[in-house]
Formats: sequence, C-alpha cells, structure tokens
Amino acid sequence: MITKTLSKTFALAFGVLSLCPVTALAQAWPNKTIRLIVPFPAGGGVDYIGRLVGKGLSDRLGQQVVIDNRPGANAILGLEVLKASAPDGYTIAAASAGPLAVNPFIYAKLPHDTLKDFTQIANMVNFPLLLVVHPSLPVKSVKELIALAKARPGQITYASPGAGNSSHLAPELFNSMAKVNILHVPYKGMAPAVLSVLSGETQLLHSSIPPILPHVRAGKVRVLGVGNAQRVPSLPEFPTIAEAGLPGFEAYAWAGMIGPANMPKDIVQRLSKEIVEILKQKDVIDRMLAEGTVPTPSSPEEFTAYMKSELKKWGDVVKMANIKIE
Repeated sequence: MITKTLSKTFALAFGVLSLCPVTALAQAWPNKTIRLIVPFPAGGGVDYIGRLVGKGLSDRLGQQVVIDNRPGANAILGLEVLKASAPDGYTIAAASAGPLAVNPFIYAKLPHDTLKDFTQIANMVNFPLLLVVHPSLPVKSVKELIALAKARPGQITYASPGAGNSSHLAPELFNSMAKVNILHVPYKGMAPAVLSVLSGETQLLHSSIPPILPHVRAGKVRVLGVGNAQRVPSLPEFPTIAEAGLPGFEAYAWAGMIGPANMPKDIVQRLSKEIVEILKQKDVIDRMLAEGTVPTPSSPEEFTAYMKSELKKWGDVVKMANIKIE
C-alpha cells in the first residue's frame, strides 16, 4: 500500500514538473555566465554602453557578464552569432540603429529580420548628433544653411564615416525635409570624416559628441544644432535643429539590448527591469551625460514599438536617397 502511494506521489510530481520545464529553467536563471555580444570593435559608443550596462547586470544578477566583441559587415556578423544562440537568456547583444533599423533597407540580402529573428529587451541610450560646419562656410544658423544650400544646389558637401550609418542618414533626412541638395562624401571611419571638415575638404558633418566636441571648444568647427528632439542636458547652449530652423527634424543614433528570438518572457522582463534600474542610477546618468550620451531606458514593448517606428522612418529615407550596399 505504501509502495503504491509513493509511486502515485512520484508520478504526480513528475507530471507537474514535465508540464513546466521552461518556467523551472527561467526561475533558476541566471546560474552561469552571460555573454553580451557587441557587434562592433572595442572602444566605440555601443561597446561603451554594453560594458557599462554589462557591469551593472553582473552586480545585480550575481553572475558575470562577459563582453564578446564580434565586429564585421556593419554588425551583421555579430548579429548572426546572436541569432544562432540558444534563447535561454545566456546570450544577449547590444546593437544600434544602423544594424537594426537601417541595414534591412541598404542590403539586398540581409540574412536576418531585425524584428522577427531577435527579442527586443530594452532601449538603452541615445547618441546625439551635432550638426557642425567649417568656419569658412558663411552660415551661423540652420536657417542660413538652408538658404545657402538652396542658392548653391550640389555645391555644399557633407562628410560621413561610410554608407548607411547615422552620420549618413541624418543629412539625407535634412536634405529631404529642407528640400536641398547637400552632397555626400563618404570616408572610411569617423576620424577621417572629422579631419575632412576640420581641413575644409568638406563643409558639414553630423557627428556624435565625443569625437567633435574638442574641436568645437577649440573653435575649429561651428555648431548649428543638435539632432535630438530636446536640447542635450550637458550642452544646453546648442539649440535643436528643429528649433533652429527645420521644424520636426529629429535624427540621432541609439542602442538597445536584444536577444535571440523566442526568449522566455519572464527572463526578458527581468533583464529589462534590471537594465532600466541601472540606467536610472544617478552616477550612471552623470557618467553617460559626461560622455555625450543620453539614457533612454524602456520596456520590451516600448522598445519594440520604437524599433518599428525607426524602421519606417529610416526605410523611407534610404529609399528616397537610393542608398544601397551590395
């Protein structure tokens, strides 16, 4: 009798456990090292935010978060590694606007769908873009730049660190909204793009803050505006491009946290909650603002909706400018 009772008890327990293996695994998460893929070289803006948030996650989750830099092909290589990973919460990635919202339109055969093949966990940061011009260009405001560009169609040039990034797409959006034709001159990286504007080889650049601010302070370039919807807290003296002469203009880089498709919802919610808490800490906010970045923590649902809006926005710009990479 006792044996039959024990057998029924074990059978019932086994049946209950077999019904919820995913839940049991999720409740045990994390119990080992988490890999955080950064699909860019070390030292850039996405790498910076990945390491900052990764350190915070290590402290809060009690497990080490290891940064795995996987650069190549406009972040495609790193995202393919993420796509092939198990959706168990032990492999995640920090990725930016270019790979997630622009690549789908500039590559004819992108090997992944940036919405369907990944899980959106949280938006993390906004990288403001400063619109700067060489001092020789006779303009001191966005309104004056638009007027001059209309008077000299195709004669003013802007630099970018290559095709398909935010410093390329922002001026193309500017061209479209202002109905002007400022010509694109691509370079191999941000450093030579900055150098081209400092030398006067090109006249204009939409740059993230860290590489250009020292030259602004030295008077080597002039800031006409910032691409954010609001002024940057660390640089309140610079107006937004929208308020300085092109209403409705908004263009900046950003980065968020994603995982492989089909991650357990409770792990996604836990990761998002921890990331939001990290980015709300005063010392983290102060550090980010000092680096020229603005924290933008969000829920998975908010990040998904934001990505959809960015795909629509930049898809339209890419089509309008006929930007393609084979």
